[in-house]
Amino acid sequence: MKNKILKTILQILAVPFFSFILLNLIFVFDAIYQGFLRQLILNPSVIAAMVIKGNWLPMAIHGSFLLIICLISWPILRSKLNTLIKAIYLTVPSAVVFVTVGIFLNRWPIIEYPIEGIIGFGIFYYLYTRKKPWLYYYSIALIGITLLIMAILKVDI
Repeated sequence: MKNKILKTILQILAVPFFSFILLNLIFVFDAIYQGFLRQLILNPSVIAAMVIKGNWLPMAIHGSFLLIICLISWPILRSKLNTLIKAIYLTVPSAVVFVTVGIFLNRWPIIEYPIEGIIGFGIFYYLYTRKKPWLYYYSIALIGITLLIMAILKVDI
């Protein structure tokens, strides 16, 4: 586009719009993945016994989903795709990391928020040292602020 201001405005609008769609698809995929593991691979009575003895099985399943997202994200974010596309996609691994930390540490909010803050600032520092475009910072800030507001308002995903 020739008009830089219009291009910037469209990018600012495109990131949350397409990220919202992509995040909904990812969390539907997560629900299908977890449901598949719980219902088809593992015996439901075994799951019930494991959950009664401890809450480690749901955490392990969600942790495996985080690993899958990280493995998928690595080549995508290192590819030569358009910056806008990568900025939109960057919300996915960021949201999954923040949500996973939130799930693992939700009983201890005094620890959860500082750790998520450290992760967020770590991502910003990484982007800064690699001199990444402003759209990446915007994506991380957008997802971080959105999830923080959801946590403060006690909104469930």
